[in-house]
Amino acid sequence: MQDVTLTISIIAGLLIIFLRPVASLAVYLTVLLAYPSYLMLNVGTININAARICVVILLIKCLADSKIRNNFHWSSLDKIVTISMAFYVGVFFLIYPLDEALQNRSGFILDTWISYIVTRLCIRDISSLRSVIKWVAIVLSVLGILAMIESVTGWQPYLPLTRYCPWRPEVRTTGLRGSWYRAIGPFGHPIMFGTCFALFLPLVYSLRHERDFWKNLSYLLCALILLGTIGSMSSGPWITAIVVIICIVMEKFKYLIKPLLLFLIFSCGFIAMASNRPFYHVIASYANPLGGSSWHRAKLIDCAIQSFNEWFLLGYKGQDPGWGKYLGSDHTDITNQFILYGVQYGILGIITLCLILITAIRQTIYTFKFAPDNGTKTWAWGLGSIIVATIVAFMSVSFFGQMLTLLYCLLGIIGSVCGSSARVKLSNTSAFPVKKARLAFPPSSISKTTDR
Repeated sequence: MQDVTLTISIIAGLLIIFLRPVASLAVYLTVLLAYPSYLMLNVGTININAARICVVILLIKCLADSKIRNNFHWSSLDKIVTISMAFYVGVFFLIYPLDEALQNRSGFILDTWISYIVTRLCIRDISSLRSVIKWVAIVLSVLGILAMIESVTGWQPYLPLTRYCPWRPEVRTTGLRGSWYRAIGPFGHPIMFGTCFALFLPLVYSLRHERDFWKNLSYLLCALILLGTIGSMSSGPWITAIVVIICIVMEKFKYLIKPLLLFLIFSCGFIAMASNRPFYHVIASYANPLGGSSWHRAKLIDCAIQSFNEWFLLGYKGQDPGWGKYLGSDHTDITNQFILYGVQYGILGIITLCLILITAIRQTIYTFKFAPDNGTKTWAWGLGSIIVATIVAFMSVSFFGQMLTLLYCLLGIIGSVCGSSARVKLSNTSAFPVKKARLAFPPSSISKTTDR
């Protein structure tokens, strides 16, 4: 499989070099979505996959273009993501031997921060975002059809490829949920596969505002993407998709958001008092449409709270927390992104992750509030829906592989479309005022900046 991986890397790399930046980003996202990240090229002791090769080529292409460099302006989300990366890397160098930390964090940076940066560099406005999402929608619709074929027939063409995974050299079947198989696609895990469809759904649905055939096609594409989520037969992606759909519907009922949030907060308190147990135990008992191990998620939170003094500083320093004995397993399967970052990096790891999510949601809210047209509002609302759905997904699953990289690409889209530089570009319209306190330069320089 190394020859196949190398061939795909070369073809994708050449396309990235010769196509315009937006199309190059679409090629990179296609590799991320359609080619397994666990298929590696072995270069000595280093494992590198096709997506990492593509992102390096794309980064070099962007940095070599002076126009792209000059049009880039740091936003608050850029700074938070960069600071968090420095922290995540620094903690590993404190815990692990130098050579091990260097190899691990090099791949981590390529999969997260570099992917975020190239997305920021390639996507400059709503127009470029539409172009990328149209291509991504086609790829996801094909994968959605594949997911249903896998789920109904049990034929999983990617499953035999898992034996080439360096850290998992055996084929693991996913089993059945009822009379349906769990589709894994190129992600190698049904939860990651299904979650990917759910998170891209709001952006594909935003294509309904197009004036050409994409307006009608967007509904078909959304249906196929929903089939992909269903095909995973995992409650985590299903709940994520439900949250996304609720957020989409709430765009027409924005006045109900604050009352519903207050109702949710008071309901959690009432549930805790009425049931005489933590509210998340009650939620985990009922918010489980497929009958999975929701009790595991609730117990995991209990373990994290009870062991806070053991991990709050620098996590467990690469060791298993030892919570498996409470979870019915010989190891600790941390199915919660917030707890995972706590175990890996300590309490500051959770704080930095929360800061990223909070900054992203604030930028989408600001963009939606002052957008000059309904189309821009819809895209901003869709991006905000992704963050809300991600927060909910984090409570039941921890992202890894392609899904983690795609999340940082989505954050990069928010940084481009809703960041401070986007606000400056739209500041010439009276409907989109720019708050002086949020700009890193005086108002008198706005016209010069937008002319670049």
